[in-house]
Amino acid sequence: MRGHGRGHRDLAELRAANVTKGTNGRIWRFLKPYRLRLSLYLAVIVASAVIGSIPPLLVRELIDKGIGTQHQHNIHLVDVLAIAMVGVALTTTALSLLNRWFGSVIGEGIIYDLRAKLYDHVQRMPVAFFTRTQTGSLMSRLTNDVLDAQNAVSTAASVLSDVLTLVATLVPMFILSPAITGFALLVLPPFILLDRLMAGRISRLARHQMQLNADMSVTMTEKFNVAGALLVKLFGRPDSESKEFAYRAGAVRDAGIRLALFSRYLFAALSLVGAVGTAAVYWLGGREAVTGHLAVGTVVALAAYVTRLYSPLTDLASTRVDVLGAIVSFDRVFEVLDTPPTVADKPDAVPLENVQGRIEATNVSFRYPAAADVSVASLEASAETVSEALSTEPGAWVLQDVSFVAEPGTMTALVGPSGAGKTTLSGLVPRLYDVVEGSLTIDGHDVRDVTLASLSAAVGVVTQDAHLFHNSIATNLRYARPDATDDELVAACRAARIHDLIASLPEGYDTVVGERGYRLSGGEKQRVAIARVLLKDPAIVILDEATAHLDSETELLVQQALAAALAGRTSMVIAHRLSTIQAADQILVLDDGHIVARGTHTSLIAEGGLYAELYQTQYLRGGEELAATP
Repeated sequence: MRGHGRGHRDLAELRAANVTKGTNGRIWRFLKPYRLRLSLYLAVIVASAVIGSIPPLLVRELIDKGIGTQHQHNIHLVDVLAIAMVGVALTTTALSLLNRWFGSVIGEGIIYDLRAKLYDHVQRMPVAFFTRTQTGSLMSRLTNDVLDAQNAVSTAASVLSDVLTLVATLVPMFILSPAITGFALLVLPPFILLDRLMAGRISRLARHQMQLNADMSVTMTEKFNVAGALLVKLFGRPDSESKEFAYRAGAVRDAGIRLALFSRYLFAALSLVGAVGTAAVYWLGGREAVTGHLAVGTVVALAAYVTRLYSPLTDLASTRVDVLGAIVSFDRVFEVLDTPPTVADKPDAVPLENVQGRIEATNVSFRYPAAADVSVASLEASAETVSEALSTEPGAWVLQDVSFVAEPGTMTALVGPSGAGKTTLSGLVPRLYDVVEGSLTIDGHDVRDVTLASLSAAVGVVTQDAHLFHNSIATNLRYARPDATDDELVAACRAARIHDLIASLPEGYDTVVGERGYRLSGGEKQRVAIARVLLKDPAIVILDEATAHLDSETELLVQQALAAALAGRTSMVIAHRLSTIQAADQILVLDDGHIVARGTHTSLIAEGGLYAELYQTQYLRGGEELAATP
């Protein structure tokens, strides 16, 4: 009765699934590294099926020839058969262990290979991929679908085992008594009918329970991360959240009870039918034994074989669901692997070396790519809309005909209203996206012609909301340079004006910062992020609202840290604070994707226009924060 407990998908759902042509061939090619182990695995299965059919024959010999009658018995044969039974049991146990070992090694190996390939592929996808896909759906590919795909091996092995068990059971049964064997097979139709009637209901209940479990998990994930927990507390909703979770947990409980009951109904019904079949064999065999047509030991052997007959037959009846489930899961994994990263190294890409930091944009235009080019429909949509195709139309133009030059060691500030394209323009430098028209070069090299690794090494970014991993401060810092020494960490943190604070913590640099660094204040996180960039030591630094939402005292510390980070480096700063704008060598004023003005702070104020208007309405209010964000 394999498959009833899983219930991931029912047969109708699987039949309707659109499996990509050639998936079966790709599965086999994926299994090629395991060919030798698979062969040995199959050999063990064959041996297990054959040896598993021997015990009833030994019992037959024991009863008919060993024990016999009071006047005809063979004590020596009894001893030999008992030893043989022990030997068969030991061999069966050894084969069972081998079977388990091969199955685990192959299955876990496939899980490892799929997960490693998926993770490597996904983390190389462009930012556009992650902004569109649902994180939960993506995680499901790395967990549920990978596990279901691994079942392809266990399913194939189970099918072979069931077929061989049937053959190894029916052959001796027909030899012992064709009539009783045929009579035993008459019980098979109601056996399969019960399985068909109940298995569909159990599959739907199991799938419903999984969906309820998923909904409950989503609730916990959303409410137990720092941001969700903070929102619940700020709005005073713990009681209502508890009630909602209790409702969801209750639904999971009720579904689990229904599933357990229906599974037991099926098991009881199949057991009853199997018991009737066994009783029928004893009845017919007993009559044959009384009339002298069959020996008692033969009847007992036939009854033992009958108990081996029904389980593999039921498994084979439900194998289609397992086979289709494994194929669909493989196909869903391949669907992600077949989505090419739109931002990748060219075959002839060269490393960017000895970077001076000269940035030049020439007639750059950009619009976000079509959804179909960067994403997968099933990773975006809900279950109701998964069949809808993604749009093939790219987005509206975000940047148009943008040209500028940032000389090495200079600061370029980007200013403009919300949606003007400031963040998008800064994201083109490290190739978070690729230029659609025109070119963007560093030291004369088009960023699309250099390797991503060398470009990443040349460009450092500090964002408004600096992200830190749930790990120690030292580990977060070394993410920029894993081989950095402790002295280098301290030097970077001193320059970022954060060392004294870290040193004052009980665990110092081993302090765990919590999810997204929530155990640190905003200014502290920013300075750790700046220290991380200093440790990286890039030639180009991009600051995206790096001093937003900070109080005056913290801002001063961050500004001092930024001064160290920018010294001698080419920098692009999405301007927010007055002091940053005044210090810029050039200011680019963007509006609706165009550069509408450029110059220094003084010249732009004198010129009037959008910059002077922004300065009057936003920057002169006592250093208040910009109302607009990029």
